[in-house]
Amino acid sequence: MPDGRTAGDRPGLGARLVAAKLLAAIVDARTSADGLLDPGNGQPGLRALEPRDQGLVRAIILTALRFRGSIDAALLACLDRPLPPNAQALRHLLHVGAAQILYLDVPDSAAVDLAVASARVDSRSQRFASMVNAVLRRLSREKETLRDAGDPAANMPAWLGRRLLDTYGEATLSAIAAAHLTPAPLDLTVKGDPALWAQRLGGVALPTGTVRIAAFDGPVTGLEGFAEGEWFVQDAAAALPARLFGDLSGKRVADLCAAPGGKTAQLALAGGRVTALDINANRLKRLRENLARLGLEVETKLGDLGAFEPEAPFDAVLLDAPCSSTGTIRRHPDVAYTKDAAEIEKLAGVQARLLDAAARLVAPGGTLVFSNCSLDPVEGEAVVRAFLAAHGDYATDPVRAEEVPGLAEAVTGEGWLRTVPAMLANEDPRLAGLDGFFAARLRRA
Repeated sequence: MPDGRTAGDRPGLGARLVAAKLLAAIVDARTSADGLLDPGNGQPGLRALEPRDQGLVRAIILTALRFRGSIDAALLACLDRPLPPNAQALRHLLHVGAAQILYLDVPDSAAVDLAVASARVDSRSQRFASMVNAVLRRLSREKETLRDAGDPAANMPAWLGRRLLDTYGEATLSAIAAAHLTPAPLDLTVKGDPALWAQRLGGVALPTGTVRIAAFDGPVTGLEGFAEGEWFVQDAAAALPARLFGDLSGKRVADLCAAPGGKTAQLALAGGRVTALDINANRLKRLRENLARLGLEVETKLGDLGAFEPEAPFDAVLLDAPCSSTGTIRRHPDVAYTKDAAEIEKLAGVQARLLDAAARLVAPGGTLVFSNCSLDPVEGEAVVRAFLAAHGDYATDPVRAEEVPGLAEAVTGEGWLRTVPAMLANEDPRLAGLDGFFAARLRRA
């Protein structure tokens, strides 16, 4: 820095430099935000920050991604000419500053001054420091006008917007995009009475049975009932596939691709004798830890589904398959920038192979539920249609509206389940919405 200090000497500067670096890793290198932002195992620069600054970095990153299109438009309005195509580092630095000015509770003067300081310590951006100052000061003066996002779909990358438009139409695309702009609430699946736990935790009980807490930003470990294993974190949509089995008392149940174990816990709570399979040892360890806290006994197995040979077929099998996760963008806005159309097609092929492997594990007369958290029908409806065409011994067991209270609109004409983030409307947007999910219940002859 010009006055001889290091970035660490100036309060707040280190956090802004880390935020710009992580934004580049997500957008340019398509690195998952979850790993980068993990306080214990994430990016080294983040781990070196105080907890308060780590929280600020997280808020900046998620906000900059959530409102990326609006921020781009606002900055363009404040520039005399567009940034050069090779000025990616400068663009990320400006997005970090703009996210604070437009959407976060940070003094404009601090956001501007620290953005200028960030430019001065980065050799790629030093010559633009005066421009950064001018652009962000203008942005702070005109933010009430420039903050208007217009069409929320402008905050989606073009590849995703095109696919959702083709699938859902303009009105639903806009509603999904608007839902993405509000951070997701904290959803819990409880072992006991949802209404009672909603009262205890200051939340609401959704029609589906999920307990929802709005705008929660603290450690869940401190909430009543966590240590006692009375509930676990699970989005309202993610809780639906396991509920499609109904009462599983005395039945042999397999949860394939099971970690981190929320659906496994549901199956056990429904009375099933559950075997949980996962190919990843670290994820399976986490599943075991979660089940231990919940006081649930489940047989766990490490291995590849394709090579899994149980002693006998199962009465019920759940395959929550790996996918693009585009249904979780309101919770994980980085997904829109770390995935693309090619990966969706590739993952659909993986899902088809896994579904074939899962089908052989179901006993005659048994039930197979296939699900994932993608919004794209290539990963959902198309996979199941192809599967049914190739497996004459399977047929759809249609989902009934009464099985998903409050979500009748999510039941498709084919009897499958398709949720989108704009469903579960509420006057308070912090209590509205859910992840995008697909699920099909299939019966073996």
